[in-house]
Amino acid sequence: MGGKLKVATFAAGCFWGVEEAFRKLPGVHDTEAGYTGGSKERPAYEEVCAGKTGHAESVRVEFDPGKISYAKLLEAFFGMHDPTTKNRQGPDVGAQYRSAVFFHGKAQEKEARKAIAALGKSKKYGGPIVTEVAPAGEFWPAEEYHQKYVQKHRDAACRICP
Repeated sequence: MGGKLKVATFAAGCFWGVEEAFRKLPGVHDTEAGYTGGSKERPAYEEVCAGKTGHAESVRVEFDPGKISYAKLLEAFFGMHDPTTKNRQGPDVGAQYRSAVFFHGKAQEKEARKAIAALGKSKKYGGPIVTEVAPAGEFWPAEEYHQKYVQKHRDAACRICP
């Protein structure tokens, strides 16, 4: 990773479409689908999907803050899923599909909490924001076939994919 690039980690349901949406943003250098927020080392997809590890399907975003701000990433994140549904996005149900911001440092934590408060006040979603805000722990990359999945499989069905 270059000296000026930063990392952000988000969970917003199935990671296929989330990764694709972040990948397309100007200023995003790279994305990676994976698992974070759980207790098991090196979790496998089947374990995470079964809800056995506590991990969320997540996306690690490497970005250039000179081209896209963390605030803009948060704006995109909240625009690509429903942050009012606890442990669910569309047909995907379980804590592995929760809405979460896994922050890398106090500045990201502060910005995430500020964005959530503003969204709550705006009543944009008609319900309380249930997005978890937690420190970024170990990020375990998902299996290779999950990486850039939508880009590889244009016919993939996903609520937020173009």
